[in-house]
Amino acid sequence: MAHRDVIAIGGSMGAIGALKHLLRELPSDFAATVFVVIHVGARGKDLLADIFNQHVEIAVKTAVDGEHVECGCVYVAPADRHLLVLDNKIRLGRGPRENLSRPAVDPLFRSIGLSYGPRAVGVVLTGMLNDGAAGLADLKRCGGITVVQNPLDAVEPGMPMGALKASDVDYRAPLADLGSLLLKLTGEQAGPAVPIPSDIRLEVDIALGRPVDPAAIGTIADTVPLSCPACGGVLSEIRSRPPLRFRCQVGHAYTSETLVTEKEGAVDEAMRVALRIIEERVTLCEKMADDAWRSGLDAAARANKQRAEEIRGHAETLRGAILAKTDVPANKVDDAE
Repeated sequence: MAHRDVIAIGGSMGAIGALKHLLRELPSDFAATVFVVIHVGARGKDLLADIFNQHVEIAVKTAVDGEHVECGCVYVAPADRHLLVLDNKIRLGRGPRENLSRPAVDPLFRSIGLSYGPRAVGVVLTGMLNDGAAGLADLKRCGGITVVQNPLDAVEPGMPMGALKASDVDYRAPLADLGSLLLKLTGEQAGPAVPIPSDIRLEVDIALGRPVDPAAIGTIADTVPLSCPACGGVLSEIRSRPPLRFRCQVGHAYTSETLVTEKEGAVDEAMRVALRIIEERVTLCEKMADDAWRSGLDAAARANKQRAEEIRGHAETLRGAILAKTDVPANKVDDAE
C-alpha cells in the first residue's frame, strides 16, 4: 500500500514566515512532494521560491505548467495562476478568481484530493478570511488527511478557524509542531481509495479555465438573488456545505465571509459616490440661486436657496453615516508577510 507522499499547503497573511519555519523542518531527502499556494496577488514577481531557498534544505521552485511532479521538491504557485496537479503533472489554471484570489488555496486542495486521494495531506496556515476551508473539506472527502495550524498560534486566525468550522479536521497543531507532524504522516501508509465526488471534478475544471456552461453550474448550485461583485452576474449557492459558498455563471467563487466583505466595500464606495453627487447638486442649486438674484427673480432665488439647504441636510446625513462606518475597525489588507 502507498504512503502519504503529497502535501498541499495554503496560507495568506503571515504565511511566508510560517512556511520558512515549517520547511526548515523538512530534510533535503524528504520522501514527499509539497505544493504551496500563498496569496501573492496578480502582480507578484514570483520571488517566493528564491526567498524560501535561502532558508531551507529541501529544493523549492516556482511551478511551471506541464512539468512532471518530482518527489522531494516544493512547488510554489506563481502569481495570477491557480496551481493544480492532474495526472502527476502541474497545471497552471487561468480560471476565475476564487475568494478574490488567483492563485487561491481551494483549487489546489481540490486537485490534490482528486489526483492523490488518501495519499494527500492538506495543511491550512495563518491567513485572513477563509479561503482553503472548502477545498480542505473537499480533500477530506477524497480520502485525504487534513491539518490546520492552531488559530491561537497564527498571525491571523481567520483561515485556520474557517477550516475548522467547515469540516472535521484530523489534526490541529501549533506551527512549531507542524514539521514533525508532516514527517510522521508521510511515514504512514495511506488509507483505501474512495470514490471522487463529481462536484469536485467540476470545480477543478473551472479553476483550469475550461468552458463551463450555466447548466453545469446548475448541477452543483442553486441560483439566488445575489450578484457577483466581479462581473455582476447572478450567483448560485453551492449545495455542498459548510462553508456557505457561491459561484456565478462565469465561475467566480466566494465563501459567504469573503462575499460579505466585498459587498461591504461596494456599499462604502456607493455611499461616497452618492455623497459627491449630492454635494454637486448643492453647488448647482446655490449657483442657480445667485443667478436668479442677479436677474431680479427673487422668488426663484429663494426657492433654489431653500432647495440647496434641504439637499445639504441630506448630504450631512449621508456624511454622518459614512463617518460612522469608518469608526468601525477596517478589515486589514491581506499581506502574506
